[in-house]
Amino acid sequence: MNRRRFAQALATAALSAAVPELPAAPETGALSPQTGQGAPAGGAGFSLSVMLWTVFNDLPFEQRLEKVAEAGYTNVELVGEYSKWSTADFANANAARKRLGITFDATAGLRHSMIDPAQRDALIAEFGDALQPMETLGCSAMIMLTGNTMPGLSRETQHENVVETLKRAAASIEGKQIDGQPVRILLECIDPEENPKYFLTSAAEGMEVVRQVNHPQVQFLYDMFHEQIGHGNLIEKLEKNIDIVALIHVADVPGRHQPGIGEIDYGNIFKKLGALNYKKMVAMEFLPVGDQVAALKAAKKLAISSATA
Repeated sequence: MNRRRFAQALATAALSAAVPELPAAPETGALSPQTGQGAPAGGAGFSLSVMLWTVFNDLPFEQRLEKVAEAGYTNVELVGEYSKWSTADFANANAARKRLGITFDATAGLRHSMIDPAQRDALIAEFGDALQPMETLGCSAMIMLTGNTMPGLSRETQHENVVETLKRAAASIEGKQIDGQPVRILLECIDPEENPKYFLTSAAEGMEVVRQVNHPQVQFLYDMFHEQIGHGNLIEKLEKNIDIVALIHVADVPGRHQPGIGEIDYGNIFKKLGALNYKKMVAMEFLPVGDQVAALKAAKKLAISSATA
């Protein structure tokens, strides 16, 4: 299982049909007005989150949040788990996050392609529909994927299509805020082993796309797991592009397990983030080996101790 497949399994109903006239999100005060991120983790400078699809999947949603809080995290990322929720479900989720002091810092799950110009209007409309549940949940960032390559189109043309689609998407949210934070688009790469058909498999190209779009509400999601499999050289790209990185996803290679049991030296990565004065979000997106709460606690401890060393 990976996030893309998890999101596809959830995306069987349109978001607009799932969330009619939802109540406003309760205030949690968890986001910083300077960065739009949660409170920094233990002096590390950056904030820590958990991508929820990876953990506690055998529990009801509110209990999953309780487990995340037990592990010491105050931010959670979604992949459209709410696509079939009722108004009562949204109210229950908001009550739980308020009680636990949790912020939903990002979500994902849009289905249309950035590559195909014929799908551009549908993608913008889908994003527009997604803003309603995002606002209800107090979630201000949408993770976006390019979609698969299109046979018959040159690489250059497909690249240009992604840039144009993101420019259009950025225009659709120009100046828009949720809970006082700017709505943001976070562009992500996927490694070619997970999806050989996927277009954007290189962080270097993804960062180039973000720079070409040149909009403050379009930023880059740097997934260390995908980039290690596809290209490696993780720290140099951080150093050169830290200004456009707004979210980092953490999992080790091989197996997408917790940091410290694979080939990526996450101690050095967290240390570099501290040295670079990175103040945005780092999200754990790993499949824990062993006790899930203990694995999340250990990952948090590694992040904080390395960044503050």
